[in-house]
Amino acid sequence: MIERSLWHPVAGAASLGDAPMAVQLLEQPLVLWRDAAGAVHAFTDRCPHRGARLSLGCVRHGELECAYHGWRFEGGGRAVAIPALPGFSPPAAHRASTHAVRERYGLLWVRLDAPLADDGAADLPAFAAEQDARLRKVNCGPYDVATSAPRIVENFLDMAHFGFVHEGWLGDRAHVALDDYRVDTTATGFLATGCKAWQPRSSVHAEEGAQVEYSYEVNAPYTAVLCKVPDAASVGIDGFRESIALFVCPVAPESSRVWFRLAMNDFESPDAMLQAFQHTIFSQDQPVLESQSPKRLPISAHAPVVELHSAADRSSAAYRRYLRERRIGFGTC
Repeated sequence: MIERSLWHPVAGAASLGDAPMAVQLLEQPLVLWRDAAGAVHAFTDRCPHRGARLSLGCVRHGELECAYHGWRFEGGGRAVAIPALPGFSPPAAHRASTHAVRERYGLLWVRLDAPLADDGAADLPAFAAEQDARLRKVNCGPYDVATSAPRIVENFLDMAHFGFVHEGWLGDRAHVALDDYRVDTTATGFLATGCKAWQPRSSVHAEEGAQVEYSYEVNAPYTAVLCKVPDAASVGIDGFRESIALFVCPVAPESSRVWFRLAMNDFESPDAMLQAFQHTIFSQDQPVLESQSPKRLPISAHAPVVELHSAADRSSAAYRRYLRERRIGFGTC
């Protein structure tokens, strides 16, 4: 399964303290923990001794200790202590199952399996705005959503629902017609440009309705980035621009965990104010997302239903095509 060789966000970096943390990725239980130096490790949440969950244990002497018999494991997974046999030196085969983990964008990312040489999965999804020191970064979430990761990404790319789901915020019923826009293939996915929408309140700083221009990029199966620039007259911040990354953890085929990372040139507003606006928008999306049937995105010739499309769905069509080309099956049908 190619999804196992991709990087996925599983937890906020700040949420992992001194105690082990249980998470789930692609239906696999994992445990995250920090050693004495603060380095993060990701193990399968199963002690190789008798199968107990390692997340029930603790970190002792910079090592992960199982709650059942006290076996301790160092960051590389090797058992280093078996309390019932204090003079015994465990052999190399006595080890927990480990996975690659990285910290980026304020999140912890895990890759279950090493990538194939030619599948392009070696790097984490890019977020170009991250490198721009002129933009402030704020994370929103997590949100636990009872639907598949692809459904969430497709909704993020969709502008035609603004005037209905986000009426009075990102759209209204008097301005639902969409201009034509362009979708181009990139080395890592695709980019939609020239996307325009009239919005009553395009951001937390919007002072009046405005025409907003968007671009959308998909550069990983469960990641998307939008950049938006509203009419300058509608925002009380000179040169206002905003980039928002959507990072989705595919917990199970019909269950996901979602984060947003904002990058904007507003260094004055408190985090809570920016997060509240994003929370309002996603709280409007969530019940609709969880109502969709099937919960898995139907992209195959053998899908249980056929969904209808229009020219306004160009980004959605590009996304479904991208998933088929990448052979992504988790969360699709």
